[in-house]
Amino acid sequence: MSDSHQTRAQQLIGDFAPKLVELTDDVLFGDVWERKELSPRDRSLVTVASLVTSGSTDQLRGHLARARANGLTETELKEAIIHLAFYAGWPKAISAITLAKAVFAEA
Repeated sequence: MSDSHQTRAQQLIGDFAPKLVELTDDVLFGDVWERKELSPRDRSLVTVASLVTSGSTDQLRGHLARARANGLTETELKEAIIHLAFYAGWPKAISAITLAKAVFAEA
């Protein structure tokens, strides 16, 4: 789309989708897993939090299992998810809690 056909908001924002993807890849999933000062528990918690707020339940199951393997308890994860509910919305949080219960039941 040419600049002349864009709304004023589109002109001001620019093409933010590629920037958002790059930010997510580089800062969250790249940087978080490469930071040596973060414990595996912290890395798992950050990743789970991101997936909960984005509603990525298809990826969440595996990361909840990894969080469990990295020492996070079901209670800790459920508490973190409840705190995220105000940002992610209650439907996403309830789905994540239900999934966390299932993951820990499988253990």
